[in-house]
Amino acid sequence: MLTLLAFIVALGVLIAVHEYGHYRVAVACGIKVLKFSIGFGKPLYTWRLKGKPTEFAIGMLPLGGYVKMLDEREAPVDASERHLAFNTQPLKSRAAVVAAGPVANLLLAIVLYSIVNWSGLQEPKAILASPVAGSIAERAGLLGQELVQQAAFDGEALEVVRSFEDLRWRLTQGALTGRDVRLAVSSNAQVDPSIDTPFKEVLLKLSELNASDADAQLFQKIGILGPWTQPVIGEVTAGGAAEKAGLRAGDVVQRIGNTPIVDGQQLRESIRSSFASGMGTHTVAGQAAVLPQTWQVLRAGKPLTLAVSPEARQDGKLVVGRIGAYVGTPPQFVMVRYGVLDGLWQGAVRTWDVSVLTLQMMVKMVTGQASLKNLSGPLTIADYAGKSARLGLSTYLVFLALISVSLGVLNLLPLPVLDGGHLMYYLWEAVTGRPVSDAWMDKLQRGGVALLLVMMSVALFNDVTRLFG
Repeated sequence: MLTLLAFIVALGVLIAVHEYGHYRVAVACGIKVLKFSIGFGKPLYTWRLKGKPTEFAIGMLPLGGYVKMLDEREAPVDASERHLAFNTQPLKSRAAVVAAGPVANLLLAIVLYSIVNWSGLQEPKAILASPVAGSIAERAGLLGQELVQQAAFDGEALEVVRSFEDLRWRLTQGALTGRDVRLAVSSNAQVDPSIDTPFKEVLLKLSELNASDADAQLFQKIGILGPWTQPVIGEVTAGGAAEKAGLRAGDVVQRIGNTPIVDGQQLRESIRSSFASGMGTHTVAGQAAVLPQTWQVLRAGKPLTLAVSPEARQDGKLVVGRIGAYVGTPPQFVMVRYGVLDGLWQGAVRTWDVSVLTLQMMVKMVTGQASLKNLSGPLTIADYAGKSARLGLSTYLVFLALISVSLGVLNLLPLPVLDGGHLMYYLWEAVTGRPVSDAWMDKLQRGGVALLLVMMSVALFNDVTRLFG
């Protein structure tokens, strides 16, 4: 229920802001607006503001909206109102009305990011877990438990890293755009980043990735999967491998076999990969089982040795190990909050960065450099709307900002059925001095609809594969 409600609210807000952008600029340009609708189909509710010609409506299908203006191309216009029609306006006014919708979405994103920046958000501290074996992070010399104090793309000035999410965003940008990232890290995770302490620089060669898909495997290749946590056993499930082995909540795992365990991430990966190679396993009643592993743990400060046999579980196409217990403590958190001007500036910067990255990914998908799996449709948006709402208002606002940027950038693409397509027509008119002919307009509209339907089909297929595959 929360997922559906969060999805409807998200769509309603984003569509309303987009259409209000068109409406507000149209009114400012002296154009008569006949109808402002959120949603399509039969109106569920309509109203008029006193002294205004516009009918406002909420439609039955909430997957879009529209602003209907007086226009001689759609219906006869009385001579006394011809100056109020959209098609009689100067080129700059028509272009401003069309561009106002996407611009409104981008401005909304700035406002939402700014609100989160001002109110503050609890985020994991940028303390690194042990890197994935053979990954870029391991080859760069990272060991785990380093505190990332600063980061920058190679060749640029270092900037303060406020949280792990801040670091993750920079790594995502670097990986998808093929830029190396420099990190300034301290070897002691408890170092106060506000104190001038010795640190070392490492270079993550993300340009080697040739990344085409922003998925979990991307960070697996980078080698930085999450923030550092203690290798502690949490709640133990009755009847699971952990309980059978004698593990208890609060046990600190120090070693598995001859391998020292330094953090929760490494412990989880060690358990999960128990069945990766099939070595050290045998069959019991037709089921794969791991031969008992020797675990050295600390319990209430006293060393203890236990024999633990992870159980096989199916995870997609893989068989992975599980012990029936929560593994690792929650990461250390830090409050990330900005002042009024800094928060607004950071909101504008994040909106710009997300816009540029979104556009770059779209170009890469068109040219075949990026996977079409990056396209998401309504099912994925609804899923993330629900997940972000469960995590709190600030997380939900960040989600809304991200989708608002995507909607703004998408509508600026030069596809005939989108706002960007109309701006393309106006560019042609500005250059040649004459509008696009009706015949060409019809052909371009048909092609645009076909292309948009293909994109929607791919996005829906990705949704179904991602959620139910």
